[in-house]
Amino acid sequence: MTWSTSCKDWEKRILAGESLIPFPPLFPQEAEEGLAVMRDLYLVDVLGRPTIGQVARPWLIDFAASIFGAYDTKAGRRLIMEFFLLVSKKNSKSTTAAAIMLTALIRNWRDSAEFLILAPTVEIANNSFYPARDMVHADRELSDLMHVQNHLRQITHMKSGATLKVVAADNETVGGKKATGILLDECWLFGKQPNAENMLREACGGLASRPEGFVVWLSTQSDEAPAGVFAQKLEYARGVRDGRIDDNSFLPVIYEYPESLLKEKKYMDPKWWYITNPNLGASVDEAFLTREFKKAEDAGTESMQGFLAKHLNIQMALSLKSQRWAGADFWQEAAGDVTLDLILKKSDVIEIGIDGGGLDDLLGLSILGRDADNGNWLLHIIAWCNPIALERRKSEASKYRDFGKAGDLIIVKEIGQDIKEAGDIVRKCEESGLLDRIGVDQAGIGAIVDELEAGDENGKGAIEHDRIVGIPQGWRLSGAIKTTERKVAEKTLIHGGQPLMAWCVGNARVEPRGNAISITKQASGTGKIDPLMATFNAVALMAMNPEARLKKSAYDGLTAEEIKARLTL
Repeated sequence: MTWSTSCKDWEKRILAGESLIPFPPLFPQEAEEGLAVMRDLYLVDVLGRPTIGQVARPWLIDFAASIFGAYDTKAGRRLIMEFFLLVSKKNSKSTTAAAIMLTALIRNWRDSAEFLILAPTVEIANNSFYPARDMVHADRELSDLMHVQNHLRQITHMKSGATLKVVAADNETVGGKKATGILLDECWLFGKQPNAENMLREACGGLASRPEGFVVWLSTQSDEAPAGVFAQKLEYARGVRDGRIDDNSFLPVIYEYPESLLKEKKYMDPKWWYITNPNLGASVDEAFLTREFKKAEDAGTESMQGFLAKHLNIQMALSLKSQRWAGADFWQEAAGDVTLDLILKKSDVIEIGIDGGGLDDLLGLSILGRDADNGNWLLHIIAWCNPIALERRKSEASKYRDFGKAGDLIIVKEIGQDIKEAGDIVRKCEESGLLDRIGVDQAGIGAIVDELEAGDENGKGAIEHDRIVGIPQGWRLSGAIKTTERKVAEKTLIHGGQPLMAWCVGNARVEPRGNAISITKQASGTGKIDPLMATFNAVALMAMNPEARLKKSAYDGLTAEEIKARLTL
């Protein structure tokens, strides 16, 4: 038997309101037998207490059928073992979770089998348990067959001893589990938990001895840039859907807008809301969405961002919260293919900014070059953190690891590695002949200053003391902050689109200081901004219009292809 779980024509399908599952159930009889059970489950919180079969939309039935119908009864093995569903809020996600897992419990053949619904919080766990409990209580036959324990959020099959348990997941609750079926609800919140990857690995470990086992991932979009295990799973699901990853044991169903509609902002028109709300007109009330949309419009950008993420599945690239830095509104549009090597090739002068460096902090280094061809500013950042930062700032740990995988953040292995590597990059810029000065916090960063003035192990590349400039901070940095936001808005400051920097930009909070403004780490809270502050330090120097360091054609030594690339940047 051959099949593919990719859905390369998903854009056409989602626009037409068609199924996003590109093939019928692998085992139709098994699918139908599972659906026969699920269709008879009662929805007690819906007017008239209908059964699922009476009200469920085809998309939900198709998704459930793909799970039930992936099991080969003759071989005792499930051919598709992992399922991923991303759908907007209020599209019966928790009810779907309850119905699928209760059906699996009813039809299970293994004595004392364990089925788990894992939720990131107690409240979300209850959202899945209550519908399952009510489905049992509403059916006399099920009430006789199942024992419901509210205090444990557990339903036990009286004949087989199999259990369905709904838990707020942590290492203690999932440790040692040998689950046959696992459903993870609101995965975007797991992405914010630093230990989630290890915890979920522990929870799913029992599937190794359960060939009939399965895992279902359910989620809405994150209210900020996806992080951690959720970001990993979402990108993997997109890769399988688009055919970039060949994995026919993984089935992704993703309700999101095609890129063309995102660029045109079609999601701002209610007639396009059906794309990420397959239950629109059923569990999703269009009038409710319209009211929430208008309230979000009146409340401002932060509220609108929340609406777009939760109700329309729009992925956020950066957080646009109240009192945000004005440059954040234009940051994404100013992205280009900027790297350190490109800056060294294209620039006539380079300024460097450095900020941070505490053991529980980030050390941010910003390289800012001036394009010799058109005068645009080209920005690339690098940052480091010590392992202690992951321990002390657990809320940010998953993000740090994501940035590390992207190559923007280096998690050092020993104290002093960050200072040494930052010094090496500065010396590389110095050796190019392009480096003008280095801007640091006026309070000074003793260790990095010592490293720069000393040079490498042979004393080469040492930076003169008077070229390491203390940049006034607080309200006195206002000019550099405003210059940066204007250059970004004009797209005359082009950056590399690095996720770490986008996060820092989203974290920045502005405080008025008379006619000036300031951005401080204190105002920005737990979210780090060190690379952004390093950028302001570099901008303060570049704004002085330094003299070009190399008096030669910007095209010297370049190939025809490199010249062409330079002209198109």
